[in-house]
Amino acid sequence: MSNPEAEQAEHAEHVDQEGATGAEDASGAAGDAGTERLEKAVRAAENALIEFEIAVETFRVEVENFSRLHHQRLGPMYARLDELDAQIAEATAALTGDPEDLRKADEARAIVMPMPRVEELFHGWIDSDGLSPEGAAMLNEQPVQPPSRVRPDEEARKAYRELVRKAHPDLAQDEAEQERREAFMVRVNKAYTSGDTEALRQLAAEWEAGPAEAERPPSRSEELYARLEWLAARKEMLAAAVEELEGSAIGAMLRMAPDDPDALLEEIAEQLLAQVSEREAQLAELRTPPPEQDEK
Repeated sequence: MSNPEAEQAEHAEHVDQEGATGAEDASGAAGDAGTERLEKAVRAAENALIEFEIAVETFRVEVENFSRLHHQRLGPMYARLDELDAQIAEATAALTGDPEDLRKADEARAIVMPMPRVEELFHGWIDSDGLSPEGAAMLNEQPVQPPSRVRPDEEARKAYRELVRKAHPDLAQDEAEQERREAFMVRVNKAYTSGDTEALRQLAAEWEAGPAEAERPPSRSEELYARLEWLAARKEMLAAAVEELEGSAIGAMLRMAPDDPDALLEEIAEQLLAQVSEREAQLAELRTPPPEQDEK
């Protein structure tokens, strides 16, 4: 014979257990949905960061190459202007004998031939592999070949983009894999900086032949939040690097004509040539003796 009170108590316990199980299932489903949203946010942030890094690296290459072109094409004109300014100041001082003019002449002459420091002598011409071809050519008194392009060509940019998307260290969670990718990306960036499309092709083939990337295991919510914070911090650091590049004299000049930097160089060269002509005329006038007056 059944006991109604016992049956009622048993039924109530069963209902409580079902309710608890349902709540756990609902909580688990909500947790899974939240984790999935976080994973999507992390993937979107990673892709955005990679695209931003590609843009930053491309701009850095453009600024570096434009800086070299600017120095090689316009450096002699700037040097000529400094020399003319010194000669004009010296000619003026010789005519007036004024101590202030003599001081200005000394300052102008000091600007023409400053004594460079060692790091300035080799800045941009030496790296971990030693002297660059341009640096070696300068030391051997051979003509220096300027970079063929300020911006890597479309094929190089496409190859670089694909390599970054596949091999970027930020996409690896394992420390050893991150180190492998970092070493690989150093070679990729070097090839991209020099616009070496063939080297980028070879690196792409090497990556494809390398070890298959292990499937990333699901991340916990805390790890995903930390990942998002790191990505945000990395983005801020890159933004600061872009601001520094854009704030430089060369970066500002390049932004004036991003699609045709060669035309900008030619325009600046014309302006410098005009200034050289003006200085030469001024110097010739200072050096021309005044006409002798007829004695009455």
